Amino acid sequence: MARLTTQFICQSCGSVSPKWMGKCSDCGEWNTLIEEVVETGKKKVDSIHQNRISATPAQKPSTLAEIPRKEGERMQTAFAEFNRVMGGGIMKGSLILLGGDPGIGKSTLMMQVAGFLESGKETILYVSAEESVHQVRGRAERLGLEKAPVLLLAETNLNEILVHARNIRPALLIIDSIQTVYLPDISSAPGSVSQVRECTSAIMTLAKSEHITTFITGHVTKDGSIAGPRVLEHLVDTVLQFEGDRNHHFRILRSLKNRFGSTNEIGVFDMNSRGLKEILNPSEIFLSEFSQGITGSVISVTMEGTRPILLELQALVTNCNYGFPQRNTNGFDQRRMTMLLAVLEKRLGVPMGTQDVFLNVASGLKIDDPAADLGVCTAILASFREWSVARDVVFIGEIGLGGEIRSVSAIDQRLSECAKLGFKRIVAPKSSLKEADLPAGIEVIAVTHIQDVFRQMEDWLAGISM
Repeated sequence: MARLTTQFICQSCGSVSPKWMGKCSDCGEWNTLIEEVVETGKKKVDSIHQNRISATPAQKPSTLAEIPRKEGERMQTAFAEFNRVMGGGIMKGSLILLGGDPGIGKSTLMMQVAGFLESGKETILYVSAEESVHQVRGRAERLGLEKAPVLLLAETNLNEILVHARNIRPALLIIDSIQTVYLPDISSAPGSVSQVRECTSAIMTLAKSEHITTFITGHVTKDGSIAGPRVLEHLVDTVLQFEGDRNHHFRILRSLKNRFGSTNEIGVFDMNSRGLKEILNPSEIFLSEFSQGITGSVISVTMEGTRPILLELQALVTNCNYGFPQRNTNGFDQRRMTMLLAVLEKRLGVPMGTQDVFLNVASGLKIDDPAADLGVCTAILASFREWSVARDVVFIGEIGLGGEIRSVSAIDQRLSECAKLGFKRIVAPKSSLKEADLPAGIEVIAVTHIQDVFRQMEDWLAGISM
């Protein structure tokens, strides 16, 4: 006889605990256990003997040489940026998870992907579990896709969705979103760990058995991870993260996991009233508002996958008047900036302990490339000394605790991008320039220590025009 019991499930790893604990015993995360009511029944006695292993398995193991090579077929969209992130197109029969903050543009991206398939002949089923079909049509009209061959369905019961998908057999299935669909057999509410996990498992079975390419969208938590257990990301073939600041119109599509392509690619889009527009040259857009003559503003290069992107780093250093100095960053790791401030104070004697420091990556970008360390330190130093850095100078390099400037990866791509955009001087690690292919017409200044950069800037200010 079935009965209802209470258990606690970790939102991070999906582990189950009979009682609430502040810290999950499996993954070590704090405040991730949530209470759920589940239905349990009488366990079967001697289930091992009731389900004996068959003496003749359905298939036998094969060697690698015996397995024929099979190339997957991909669907192309009109978005070159989207195709690049997916590894050259959408692999047919795959299950893709798209995560992002609420309102960031996930539904807009999915509608445009569905409407911009290159062939335009595939059947597409768009399941909206959050909005009515009239709301979805209104978005399609705003995007100019009201005549796209898309079938709309407003449904939250996953069993009904699966029945429609098997009957229609679309080439592309979009479920928006995984947090709002549910299975009636599970007593917990939609969006709970049990519902999200079991719904995704059922959708995966559909995608693989019927060879239906499926997108599911999901919200993210406060720390940026996709809501639900981590097993959700393990079930799918590809995990995409749609990032952006609501106060800026730029959006970045990042691949966190891809079984059919590289996880080092990003796509950059511009969000406007007509939807998303791909940006083929992000560096030129991100530097369009750079103003020469402002202290504490420098140019650096970050690698987003195989693509070099030039960006503007802005620093503001002021005297601390409120006791403890402030350390605020936007788009850069605050702990890493604190480390760089300690290096400046220890190796250059700059009194950072009495200064408030604010650092901003312009245009709302978020970077974690250590090659931007030299640009961050130069921006902070320039703001402290009231130095104005020229528009045609780029700073590249990782900084160690000893103040040494360490080598960076993909130096040739970084230098090539700088030359393409017309920069004349590049400050880069000497160790990275030994075998680099230096572009013609660019002065490359090799440095080994942060003191070399400090002296170079003083020489520029003394005699060479910045």
